Amino acid sequence: MIDPRLRVLRVVAERGTISAAAADLGYTPSAVSHQLRTLARDVGVRLLEPDGRNVRLTLAARTLIGHTDELLARWEEIRGEVQRAGGGGSLGQLRLAGFSTAASVLLPPVAAASRAAFPDSVVQITEADPEVCFELLLAEQVDLAVVVGTDPLPATNDGRFEQRPLLSDTLDLLVPSGHRLAEADGVTLADAAGEEWIMDRPGKPYHQLTVSACTAAGFTPSHAHRAVEWDTGAALVSAGLGVALIPRLARLPAGSDLVRVELHGRDAPVRHVRTSVRRGTSDQPEIRLALNELRRVAASVASPGRATYHQESLDV
Repeated sequence: MIDPRLRVLRVVAERGTISAAAADLGYTPSAVSHQLRTLARDVGVRLLEPDGRNVRLTLAARTLIGHTDELLARWEEIRGEVQRAGGGGSLGQLRLAGFSTAASVLLPPVAAASRAAFPDSVVQITEADPEVCFELLLAEQVDLAVVVGTDPLPATNDGRFEQRPLLSDTLDLLVPSGHRLAEADGVTLADAAGEEWIMDRPGKPYHQLTVSACTAAGFTPSHAHRAVEWDTGAALVSAGLGVALIPRLARLPAGSDLVRVELHGRDAPVRHVRTSVRRGTSDQPEIRLALNELRRVAASVASPGRATYHQESLDV
C-alpha cells in the first residue's frame, strides 16, 4: 500500500494552498496540515515553507514528489494486475467527470454499461470544467475524465496522467432563422465579425475557445451576452440577440427557431476532446471498460458533418 500522505503532499503541491488541497481531497485544512506534519516528521525533513498566503515545497519535498509519481503509477498498475489475476474483480466504484457536452452525451451510456457489467459497483458522473477535472483526478475524487484541450491544462505528456485523443468536434455558427448568414454558402468565421456574440464568462473554456477562434479569423468578438448552458445561449440566439459557436455534439432544444451554419476555411474552429486517467489505472476493470465504452460511444455519435472519432481501441 502507498502511504496516503504522499497523495496529500502531491495535491498540495498542485494546488498551492492547504485550504484548496483540503477542498479537493474532502478533508479539513487541519487534517491536511496534520498529515503533512507527520509525514515531515517521519521522513525527517521539512516539506513546506510559507510563501505569502500560500505554501512552497522545499527541495526535499520536490524530490519526494518526483518519486511519488512513479510509486503511485506503479501501485495502480499492480492493482490492475492483481484484479485480473483474481478473475477480473472490480474496484467497487467508477467516478466519471466531464465538461457539459460530455456529461450529457458521452458519459451516460458509459455509466449505464458499467453498471450492467459491474452491478455491485457505485457509478457517479460529475459535470466539471476541464481544469477542475484534472484537480479531481489528482485528488482521486474521480477515476476518468473527458476534457476539451484548452489552456491551462496539463500537457498530454504529463507523467501523472494517461491522456488519449477521443474525437475532434467541429463547431458551427448558430444563428436565428432569417439571419443574413442562415442560407449562405461557404461562410467563414470572419463573415460574422460584425455580429454581437453570446459566450460564457471570461476565464471559462468556451469563452476562451470562442475568442481564440475569432482572433485567428482576424477579429475580436463583441461580447454582448453571457450564457453558461447551451439552452440559454440558444434562447438568446433565437431571440435575435446575437450569434454563438456551438459544437456539433451539443443538442439544441426541440422546436428552436435556429440554424447551424457550417463554417469553412482554415480558421473553422474545432475542439479536441480527450480522455484522461491517472497514470497506471487504465487496466483496472471498471476504468478499462469505461475507456473502451467511451470509444464505442464516440464512434456512434461521430459521423460525416458531425465529429471525427479517433480510432484507438484499448482491447487486447
